[in-house]
Amino acid sequence: MNPSKSGTLAVPGAEIYYEVRGEGPLLLLIGGGNSDASVYKRLAAVLASDHRVVTYDPRGNSRSVLDGPRVDQRVEQHADDALRLIRHLGGEDEPVNVFGSCSGGLVAMELTIRHAGTIRLAVAHEPPVLGILPDAERHLALLDDIRDTHLREGMASALVKLQALHGGRPAPPLPEVHDNTDFFLTHFIRPFTRFVPDLAALGDVAHQVVWAGGHASREDLVHRPVLALAERFGRDVELFPGGHVGYARYPVDFAARLVELLTAAPGAAERPQELAGGATGGPAGGGSGGPADGVTGGGA
Repeated sequence: MNPSKSGTLAVPGAEIYYEVRGEGPLLLLIGGGNSDASVYKRLAAVLASDHRVVTYDPRGNSRSVLDGPRVDQRVEQHADDALRLIRHLGGEDEPVNVFGSCSGGLVAMELTIRHAGTIRLAVAHEPPVLGILPDAERHLALLDDIRDTHLREGMASALVKLQALHGGRPAPPLPEVHDNTDFFLTHFIRPFTRFVPDLAALGDVAHQVVWAGGHASREDLVHRPVLALAERFGRDVELFPGGHVGYARYPVDFAARLVELLTAAPGAAERPQELAGGATGGPAGGGSGGPADGVTGGGA
C-alpha cells in the first residue's frame, strides 16, 4: 500500500519527512539506526487495514534534512521530533500507540517518560541501552572503537566490528531511500548507545511500556538490555517473529503480534480479525527467522 499522505514538518533544526497509511487509531513507527520510513513500508501496509500508520525519516536520515551542520544526535531531540509529528497529525488529545525498534526504542521510551499523557502504549523492541548492563564498559568501548574505525579506516571495517552486537552476523540489505550509514556511524551510534533513560521516571510509566525483542536474536548482545529492563520492572519480554529486524522480513506475522499486544492493553478495542489469527508469510509469534534476519544495517 502506498502512502495516502506524505509531507514534511518543520522542527527545530530539521525538516521531518513523514508518510501516513490507512485509517483508525494513530500508530507511530520509529525506525532505528540508519533507517528511514522505507524500512517499515511492508509492515505499515499490513497495519494500515486497522490503523492510521505514521512512518518517518529520523532527522539527518534520507529526506529529513538538517538545517545546519551534521552533529552528534540526541535521543531527547528525536523524542521531541516524534511528539511534534504526533501533534501535527493526531492533535493534542488523541492518545497514540508507538512502536520503536533499536534506537527507535530509546526514542519511544523517552517520549513516554516525557509525555505519558500522549502515549497509550509504547513497544520498545531491543533498545540498545548498553549502559545498564553489568559489563557495560566493555561494550561501550567497542562502540567507541567502531566509530573510530569508521573515521580512520572507513565504513567496511567498522561494519565488520558492528557485527559483534548481533551474534557476529553481517547486516542484511534493508529498504531505504538513501544510504545513511556514514551519518549513523559518525554522529548516531556513540551518543545513542551511551544513552540511559531516567530509570526512576521510566518506572513511573512502565505500565505503558512493552519490552520486546526478536525470537531469533535472543542470544545477541543487542537483546540483553531489554532483558535487564524487563527484569528491573517485573515484566516479561514479549517476543516477535524473526530477529532484530523481523518487521522487515516477516511483516504479516510481525503485525499480528504487534496488534495482539496493542489490543491486550487496557482500554483496547476489540482485536482486529484480519490480523488476529490468519497471518501468513513467515513464522508466527515464536518464529525463529534465519541468520540473515538477526541484524539491521545500522544496528542501533
